[in-house]
Amino acid sequence: MTVRSRTELVPALRDVRAVVLDTDGVITDSARVHAAAWRTAFDAFLREHPPEDPGARRPFDVSEDYLRYVDGKSRLDGAAAFLASRGLDTSAETVRAVAADKELLFTERLVQHGVDAYPGTVRLVRALRRAGIPVAAASASRHAGELLTRAGVMDLFDGLVDGGEAARLGLAGKPEPDLFLEAVRRLGVPADRAAVVEDALAGVEAGRRGAFGVVVGVDRAAGPDTGERLRRHGADIVVRDLGELLVGGTPR
Repeated sequence: MTVRSRTELVPALRDVRAVVLDTDGVITDSARVHAAAWRTAFDAFLREHPPEDPGARRPFDVSEDYLRYVDGKSRLDGAAAFLASRGLDTSAETVRAVAADKELLFTERLVQHGVDAYPGTVRLVRALRRAGIPVAAASASRHAGELLTRAGVMDLFDGLVDGGEAARLGLAGKPEPDLFLEAVRRLGVPADRAAVVEDALAGVEAGRRGAFGVVVGVDRAAGPDTGERLRRHGADIVVRDLGELLVGGTPR
């Protein structure tokens, strides 16, 4: 591994020995598809089962509710968290029904619209590979492999741990670090010598709980306080695009 090859990276990444990236919102733009599917599923449930509290009957907010309750979590955990926030039924049967509705909607939208990989992410991953740094993808979604394949970037990654693998291995969901720890274990690198890249609050918290050497938060929303919220949950660095982690970028 040459010194020159690592000079493409910002100093914070030059000493890491592996990088694990979340899929939705980090590698691919599929977070928007997930958010739209959740909005349709939750709004339909709210209409059919209006909360007793009139203030809780407002529609699902793609920005606030998605980031706070759903983003980065498994379907069941996300459904339960949002329903609980509105004082609604969180029985296993209800949670499964809402999650299943969202899954159907997501699959339909994925077929209709497809997904793309973020160019800045592709540039960063290629630079990491030139530097000899192994890269894995990790996601609570069972669709992660399909998403990476559809976006044409599956071959850029040395490993993938998705929702199906998490269920098979009994890994706890975010904000627990199990998913990321399994991914970095497969790369043969200890967590404290690796970096995690996440756009979800639960994800950056998982990186911090897992004692990863570097936790990068990706602020795609770019709201007035979204970057600071990522920092509060555990991000060491916050960027709006992963191209900022290459020399010449401007990480915040």
